Amino acid sequence: MEHLSFNNILYVSDGKILRADIVVENGYIAKIDHKEEIPSSEVIVSSLDKGCGLDILLPGIIDDHVHTREPGLTHKGDLSTETHAAAAGGVTSIMDMPNVVPQTTTLEALADRQRLGREHAFVNYAFHFGATNSNASLLPQLDPTSVPAVKLFMGSSTGGMLVDHGEALEAVFRLSPLPIMVHCEDSSIIAENMRRAQALYGDDPSVGHHPEIRSREACLASSRLAVELARKTGARLHIAHVTTKEELEAHSQPLLGEGSSDRLPSSMVSPPQGGAGGGLTTLEACVPHLLFCDEDYATLGTRIKCNPAVKTRADRDALRQALTDGRINIVATDHAPHLLSEKEGGCKRAASGMPMVQFSLVAMLGLVEEDVLSLPRLVELMCHNPARLFQIRDRGFIREGMKADLALIHRQAWTMTGKDIVSRCGWSPLEGRTFQWQVKKTFCNGRLIYNKGVFADGNSHAQALKFRDASSSLIL
Repeated sequence: MEHLSFNNILYVSDGKILRADIVVENGYIAKIDHKEEIPSSEVIVSSLDKGCGLDILLPGIIDDHVHTREPGLTHKGDLSTETHAAAAGGVTSIMDMPNVVPQTTTLEALADRQRLGREHAFVNYAFHFGATNSNASLLPQLDPTSVPAVKLFMGSSTGGMLVDHGEALEAVFRLSPLPIMVHCEDSSIIAENMRRAQALYGDDPSVGHHPEIRSREACLASSRLAVELARKTGARLHIAHVTTKEELEAHSQPLLGEGSSDRLPSSMVSPPQGGAGGGLTTLEACVPHLLFCDEDYATLGTRIKCNPAVKTRADRDALRQALTDGRINIVATDHAPHLLSEKEGGCKRAASGMPMVQFSLVAMLGLVEEDVLSLPRLVELMCHNPARLFQIRDRGFIREGMKADLALIHRQAWTMTGKDIVSRCGWSPLEGRTFQWQVKKTFCNGRLIYNKGVFADGNSHAQALKFRDASSSLIL
């Protein structure tokens, strides 16, 4: 393992920006020699006043919502290409979704994906297990130290994984020993909205109608049912990619505010027998819904078509506000690469999803520049809280004894073009956008894996994520 030292470096962790000397040995942060704390409001201002660049060390980003497309859909991307893209964006850990081919809905398919992770992943990895109408009996057999969550497509079919039978839904909530990560959209409402839109606009309505079809009512109806089931069964619920102000108002339970170092609620640390938590609900926002609104369909078209749909400016602004008041607990990407040829058409024909993992950090740093949130709060949402909520062992913070997963960012303006894109699909809805920050270097388990556009050879530095160790230093 490499020996690393960062001398007189600014770093962000635990709600603070500090200057320190940091030593990394054998893949872990061995020593931090603190020098001073610097007010968050002064960091960027001072760099602008001096007219020079600025380097800041962050914990590596942890993205709990990624589609690498392997196995079965590798013409769009695979574990190697998409985790290289992650590394280029300062993302050191990803949790991959189960709607691949074959779906990750059997123990055998899960074991095969974990093997693929060992062989091909360039950053740390884990795989969510997919729920179906008939596999709830498998959930108690999952290893809670190696699987982050059960992914449930509730009320909206994605890759044939719709769980819509009442008894099957309740069984998933009752039997899962893990958090249940839910995609909430009501399929009956969507189907009726599509029927009406097709009657008015033809078989394949233009993408501007996507938020009318994948409507706010569909999201709210499904998420209300999920919360009701979680309360009934004691399940630990995590609602993915929230898109509406109504969901924020109905379901948010502020847990960890800016700079918080409070212990997690006991229901998140020690699940009661027969349930996955105390009925606690947490919310994830995804970067596309924080950047775009329905006005952007006019210029970006199906490039920003995703499920749930990008909705109104008011919804986007409500999500942004919720980043700072604690109602949103995690920011992720729902990184979902498709070929541009698959994005042709309208609401019916064009594929839903967009690549985002490589540019999530620089995009969120743009919101820091706009004073939407502070830099320490960004780190809470993208590093600390994913580690806390999934109880990831020894990652997500810059502390002595933690794994040395790190991202060195540099303040220097640049404009993104197609040649910057690492994902196999080769496009981004952010092409042509100017960012004020860039990811300069990425370190994974103490190894420099990305350095100003150059990747390290091999993937021996990547490790499988480990979860839910009661002795883990992540339980504050």
